[in-house]
Amino acid sequence: MTDTARLVRVENLTRGTTVGDRIRVARSTKDRTVGLLRTPALNPGEGLWIERSPSIHMFFMRYAIDAVFVAADGRVTKIVERLKPWRVVWWARGARDCLELPVGAVAASRTQVGDHLELVTAT
Repeated sequence: MTDTARLVRVENLTRGTTVGDRIRVARSTKDRTVGLLRTPALNPGEGLWIERSPSIHMFFMRYAIDAVFVAADGRVTKIVERLKPWRVVWWARGARDCLELPVGAVAASRTQVGDHLELVTAT
């Protein structure tokens, strides 16, 4: 089982919403580097939580995503909606991790900078 096989649910504690219920966690260098490159698309509820990633690139991606940058305490520090392929987010100040979601997931969960997110083990 790879690190990305671990599924979690991401809850927005501030808004009382679910951000995603089938979120893979990328911990290893390999899984963090590959990211979503091997996925043809993200379905609603899916996503990737990349640990230790305060910056991301969209090189070779085939679709846009919503990116949520999160501090170690779970606080959202930056949001980039509709991030297109071949773009870069160089550095999200205060962020430790990045949550990559399908376009529209941020709006659907009403997630905003300053909200607190929590990873819950999926059952």
